[in-house]
Amino acid sequence: MTSRHLVTRFTLLTCTALATWAISAPAAAANIPTGAPRSPLLNGATPFTQKLLLFEEFGLQPLPAATDTGARLPVPSGCAGSPGDSALDDFLKQPLSPAPTEGANDQGQNPWRAKINSCLGLQLATSPIEGRPPGQDFAHQRFEEFYPSAYFQSATAAARTNSGMRDSLQLHHFAIGTEFGPGGLYYNVLAGTSGPQGTANGVKPRLHPRLPVQNPGSLWTFDGTFPPKLLMARYGEPVLFRHYNALPISPTANRGFGINQVTTHLHNGHTPAESDGFAGAYFFPGQFYDYHWPMILSAYGRLNTDASGPKSGAPDGYGGVVNVAGDWQETMSTLWFHDHRIDHTAQNVYKGMAAMMNLYSAVDRGREGFACHYADPANNTNLCFPSGTHNDWGNRDYDVNLSIADKAWDSTGQLYFNQFNTDGFLGDRMTVNWSWQPYLDVRPRRYRFRMLNASVSRYFKIALVTAAGTRVPFYMICNDGNVMEHAVRFPNAQSQELPLQGIAERFDIVVDFKGFAQGTKLYFVNLAEHEDGARPKRLASLSDAMAGKSSDPGVGKFLEFRIAAATGEPDLSMNPADYVEGKWVMVSRPQITPAELAGARHRYFEFGRSSGTDENPWTIKTDGGHGLGADPKMRRVSAVPTQGAVEIWHLRSGDEGTSGGWSHPVHIHFEEGQVLSRDGRAPPLWERWARKDVYDIGRLASTEVQVALRFEDFLGTYMEHCHNTQHEDHAMLLRWDVNKPGSPMLIRAPLPDWGGVAYAASYLLTD
Repeated sequence: MTSRHLVTRFTLLTCTALATWAISAPAAAANIPTGAPRSPLLNGATPFTQKLLLFEEFGLQPLPAATDTGARLPVPSGCAGSPGDSALDDFLKQPLSPAPTEGANDQGQNPWRAKINSCLGLQLATSPIEGRPPGQDFAHQRFEEFYPSAYFQSATAAARTNSGMRDSLQLHHFAIGTEFGPGGLYYNVLAGTSGPQGTANGVKPRLHPRLPVQNPGSLWTFDGTFPPKLLMARYGEPVLFRHYNALPISPTANRGFGINQVTTHLHNGHTPAESDGFAGAYFFPGQFYDYHWPMILSAYGRLNTDASGPKSGAPDGYGGVVNVAGDWQETMSTLWFHDHRIDHTAQNVYKGMAAMMNLYSAVDRGREGFACHYADPANNTNLCFPSGTHNDWGNRDYDVNLSIADKAWDSTGQLYFNQFNTDGFLGDRMTVNWSWQPYLDVRPRRYRFRMLNASVSRYFKIALVTAAGTRVPFYMICNDGNVMEHAVRFPNAQSQELPLQGIAERFDIVVDFKGFAQGTKLYFVNLAEHEDGARPKRLASLSDAMAGKSSDPGVGKFLEFRIAAATGEPDLSMNPADYVEGKWVMVSRPQITPAELAGARHRYFEFGRSSGTDENPWTIKTDGGHGLGADPKMRRVSAVPTQGAVEIWHLRSGDEGTSGGWSHPVHIHFEEGQVLSRDGRAPPLWERWARKDVYDIGRLASTEVQVALRFEDFLGTYMEHCHNTQHEDHAMLLRWDVNKPGSPMLIRAPLPDWGGVAYAASYLLTD
């Protein structure tokens, strides 16, 4: 029996269940980390003694003229490693070559072909340079209309030391802004005089300065380096991402987990299907895949087609706005992208294949104090979230990305993962931006934190407290990366802390550190307590979590804030209290009329464990049919929504009487949805004013969530799945296709191999 066919279990408690979720004493024992001893604190590593690693920008560059310089991904010297460090850096610094093409580039040859033949004993006569499936099925849609004006390239590679290759591509250049320039809080990438100053050169791939450096088989990241990576993009500036696979050719050079075949999903980008990161469209070492991200607002061809709306746009870099067609109410802000290779998403993402993305717009410009119109909220274009003032857009002085995940390591300090676990994998060490229990220096002013749950199976319930355990209030402004209609204050009548945060959910919050004296320490604390990977069993009390009285080592303080001296500069950011319910509106939700809801097509998806009719452990019933696991070749199409139509999708938790209370964070690709109800009741505050792409269902959440969706602008193949990635990798994933009205033509399913991509006929689920 393969790992795919092992039964996986996990349960999620969501925000609507908190009123009935009993707070009780911690369990006597816990199976954490899953299937291994506790991760040792080697060499005297102690909590809150390292500075938080802030994200490193990929850095966009203008797309060069369509020329081929002859530059190719350097060939590694052996079968078990990536290309040499300097050779890889020199290559990635060169202009894009060869030029991007509408269809896959299957004329050029993989420069690693001879090495692949030697390492694997193959006799490949050909191996395309691009791993994108060929022909029209995966050709870039509307490529000339949204021809890329900017690009970045990166190689997923084995762990290595950062050379500072991207220093000049940082929007702040380690020179602009209060905090990233000399003397600023974030000018030194690492703490101490020996740390890199004004450069990422010398940053090593390790989780704490006293813990061992991760070896090339343990950690695979974009560029192969730390800090983790961030894309800064703007609406109206189409982006081409050339993603190279520079992983070891040998499949065994992985320290027991992870696969050297990748595909990249921009979660939850409004992107054409061929650039969505389809689970079956993966590519191999030596190849690249060109992802085309148009950076358009949804309803581009239906609403505001003359691009005249003042809020439908993006910063131009010179104090103005470039207008963009489409619905400004569909504006997105905080995204991430990660590996989505079928059967191996959990392993590859845990191993490091993930990055974040900030998408800037007229309403979320990343520049406070500029055109805010506080006295005239009806005409307020720029919401002026905390960020900074020095750049025209994309300031990060007071806008901080936080990727939160539990990890584990073995007796030698190398990253550990149990791929055969049947419940869901849990680590015992909490990390933020790959830093184990770090601290962050902050000024006494407002900050924006973009918080991503990047775990495999762990859920968080996060409080912000003083060292004495007093809760500190804050406001949620974005849910799943989408700016909300109204800010929601925490504590509130429904929850004292943030709602339970499932895997892949993003919560953006605004915290005001004014009033705290220099030297004061505050903490993010996790209260969601697990006994094993099955589900969070209870909420720990705040006092127990602060005191470390939990059998779950993931409960407690995980990020320390240290109040630094004030700069004397005024805080020009918005006050979220002005945008709570009953006051001003930030971004109203897109309009779906009562008539559209009344005429909407209803689809039903039931996520279960024991209802399956095949050998797969996790299944999805579609429209009352049989429970089925993912087609291993992704040929089966479970739904075909019509472009432009409004549909209502019912997401249900199956096997309620026999599953032990299993729950699932369900992710629907491509479009954001509006939660209409949970078990027939109105959704909680933080969903009522939001657009989402991850929806929690299950016994301790809602048995059924109703979501309204509209599918716009692009066609093709997308996915829906449980984002407990252990469930996803064990077949809780389905495919659905967007088609033109009256034209149910199915995209063929790609069949990638070292020598190229073949196709298999797709078929529509009818039972």
